[in-house]
This record gives sequence, C-alpha cells and structure tokens, in this order.
Amino acid sequence: MVHRTKTYTPHAAYSNHPHIGAKWVAAEVTDALFTRLHAAICVRVYRQTKLIQLMPLAVGSKAPDFTLKTKTVDGLKDVKLSDNFGKKQTVLLFFPLAFTSTCTTEMCDVSNGLDGYSGLNAEVYGISVDSPHAHAAWAKTNNITLTLLSDLNRTVTKAYDVLFPNLSGIGDTSARAAFVIGKDGVVKYAEQAPTPKELPNFAAVKAALAQ
Repeated sequence: MVHRTKTYTPHAAYSNHPHIGAKWVAAEVTDALFTRLHAAICVRVYRQTKLIQLMPLAVGSKAPDFTLKTKTVDGLKDVKLSDNFGKKQTVLLFFPLAFTSTCTTEMCDVSNGLDGYSGLNAEVYGISVDSPHAHAAWAKTNNITLTLLSDLNRTVTKAYDVLFPNLSGIGDTSARAAFVIGKDGVVKYAEQAPTPKELPNFAAVKAALAQ
C-alpha cells in the first residue's frame, strides 16, 4: 500500500451531499485513508438513497411464531401463526400501508384469487403496521377479503427482517415481502420486493406452495 500524500478532489455529487460536505474537497489524505473514506462515502450514499436491499428471513429457517390482532364483525380477534402448523401452509404478505395504491391493488388481487390458495391448502395473511381498525375500514372500502393482521409495534416485521426504514419520511413500515411457510413451520419461500411499488412474484409463491 502506498502512503504518499496526495490532493483528491471528490466528485461534485460527493462534495454537495449533506452527509459528506465541501470539507472533503481537495483534502490532503493518504492513499490508504482515501480508500477508506471513499468506501464510507459509497455506503452512506447508497443507504441515503435506499439502494441497499435488505434480505428477508432465509428459506429453511424456522418461522418466528406470532399472535396478531385482526378486526372481525364480532370485534378484535387473535390470530396465531402456529395454529396452522401440522394442518395447512401459510402465506404471509407484508405490505407498507393501507389506503395506498399499490397495496390496495395487491390485496384486492389476492382477495380475488383466494380460492387458488385454498386449493393449495394455504391460509393467506396480509400484515402491515396499520391498526386493526384502519385495516377494517380499508377492507370494507375495497372489498378486501383476506385476513389482515396488525403489526402495530413492528415486532413481527422485525422478526422476519423486512422493516422498511422511514418510508416517504412517514416512519418505519413493513417492506413489501412474501413468505411461504410449510405445515412444519419452516420457511419454504422468502422474497422482499426491491421497492415498495413492486409486487412479489406470485407465480413463485404458488410454485412453492405446490411443492
């Protein structure tokens, strides 16, 4: 490694970036230090623009059990994931927020195709950080019929490694993601969409259910 001192002039995008600043322009640094600073710049720029895709809970993992609330005509009801173990498969569809266009499209499409999942012996749950009451109002307005579960404290979202930080400056939500959990409680399929506007690969979800 060469340790001579040089003057480096970073790209204008670096010097104008709020987390980097003009103080690094034409800074006197060694080659070794510049390499370290350049790496740090890249990481911070990528994180700032959310180009890093977080990996969801891996296939082959034991699915974290949970109990979440759903709103029914009779009031709030607990839904426990492990109640399906030994009986049926489970599809978990994490989504960012109710009353948003892509989430509405996704949940309406899935609702219209629920018979196809039942034919594969699968229960489908939609999960977001919205309250059960927001879910109920959204479902009524849009004729969403699959079971919606409230992860208001984000515990399940974090357990499945699909937290989306600071969505549109609003706050932390679930990312858009899909999991298939076998009757044995093991994850058979896991996918996190690259952006909140993209949908999971539902053909791959059904292929995993059919295995």
